[in-house]
Amino acid sequence: MTTNDETVTLFRPTGPEEIALVRDSGYKKWPPRLPDQPIFYPVTNEAYAVQIAREWNVPASGYGCVARFQVRQSFMSRYAVQQVGGGQHTEWWVPAEELEQLNENIVGQIEVIHEFRR
Repeated sequence: MTTNDETVTLFRPTGPEEIALVRDSGYKKWPPRLPDQPIFYPVTNEAYAVQIAREWNVPASGYGCVARFQVRQSFMSRYAVQQVGGGQHTEWWVPAEELEQLNENIVGQIEVIHEFRR
């Protein structure tokens, strides 16, 4: 997890449908969650995001990518980091109804830093 006085770096493993919606937003925001997705869970480190993109997204859809983005520290400080497995398996759980607030606190653009294909 990288932080400075103003922002936190978040990573998001994603598949083709979600990243297409991000692209449609001009790489400015994440799309609303689907009804069966009660949380938005960006992860705290690049290695974990790469693991998810390769091991889950690629088998599920043939494509996975890792996006990196900055969010204001003052906003992210309301969420505790959740450990969901081994030491590097950490993520934030942002309730779906707060995703638009997260989007409003993104600094800069969402950037795709890794892509994987079958």
